[in-house]
Amino acid sequence: MELAEGKLELRERQRLEGHMDRVWSLAWNPVTGVGGVPAMLASCSGDKTVRIWQQGPSGSFDCTAVLEDTHTRTVRSCAWSPSGKLLATASFDATTAIWEQIGSDFECVAMLEGHENEVKSVSWNASGSLIATCGRDKSVWIWEMQSDNEFECVSVLQGHTQDVKMVQWHPFIDVLVSVSYDNSIKVWAEDGGDDWHCAQSLGEASSGHSSTVWALSFNEHGDRMVTCSDDLTLKIWDTSENPSQASGDGYGPWRHVCTLSGYHDRTIFSVNWSSEGLIASGAGDDAIRLFAENKDNPLREVDGPSYSMVLKKKAAHVMDVNSVQWNPKDPRVLASASDDGLVKIWELTGLSQ
Repeated sequence: MELAEGKLELRERQRLEGHMDRVWSLAWNPVTGVGGVPAMLASCSGDKTVRIWQQGPSGSFDCTAVLEDTHTRTVRSCAWSPSGKLLATASFDATTAIWEQIGSDFECVAMLEGHENEVKSVSWNASGSLIATCGRDKSVWIWEMQSDNEFECVSVLQGHTQDVKMVQWHPFIDVLVSVSYDNSIKVWAEDGGDDWHCAQSLGEASSGHSSTVWALSFNEHGDRMVTCSDDLTLKIWDTSENPSQASGDGYGPWRHVCTLSGYHDRTIFSVNWSSEGLIASGAGDDAIRLFAENKDNPLREVDGPSYSMVLKKKAAHVMDVNSVQWNPKDPRVLASASDDGLVKIWELTGLSQ
């Protein structure tokens, strides 16, 4: 990927209206958008609903389904299974719903219960056999998918001391990362049996965040992740240069390699890494920012990687930007969601191969 100097632009392609309250989270269906299958996007909201948006022949998105009358409070997070056949939705009503698409309709086929209060995030592992949830009760739950769309809780992880904001599985291996109001980032792994443990806690040293960590995202190769925080910084973490400490799967401990500061003046709520290597952030100042690695940095081998802001889209929304998500099949398309109740589809121009 190369950036065409002076030509990088984020253009609003469409605004998707329909939610009656703030939109919290977005998820692209991972098996759509290629081979003639129309792209599909899920959005969830404080209006207690989930909306399914599908791209039509003209390229515009239309709402094809509204998932309602199941959650009784805000739907905070949504995530598609790797097969694209199931959608998980996490709610402030302390439940996580599993939806299956049957024809053009969606049916709730399972309800995961156990959290004491608000569920803040849900994530599927790479094989689709495990789901992770987290919540205000400071816990992270791991659920195993059984036959006939049944799920069993196989572990409750008690390591955070405050509200857990987000969980995200590694893109290839069964390693889970959680971020929290307690300023920390925790890496969870299996012991070899059915037990899970905290393999690493990031943030306890000076390199960590100094306030709430809201979100994280992995790069395409799974050897770096980015975290964002109320401390107005993005941090880049790397796991590729610790071969002597690497586990059997080839991934060693995460280490801090870069902090991006001075770009945001309000809380950073969302971050997402595209397959082209661009990092998007959404923040409380209504803007969307894009960052790229400085590949030609002469000090890269000595000081490690560095990143710079390559675009700032001011007034992307008229209120907080809660979620930014790159289309995994078309890395020039970005979706954003906001407190203003809108979902927006953006097209990035100015990239060259």
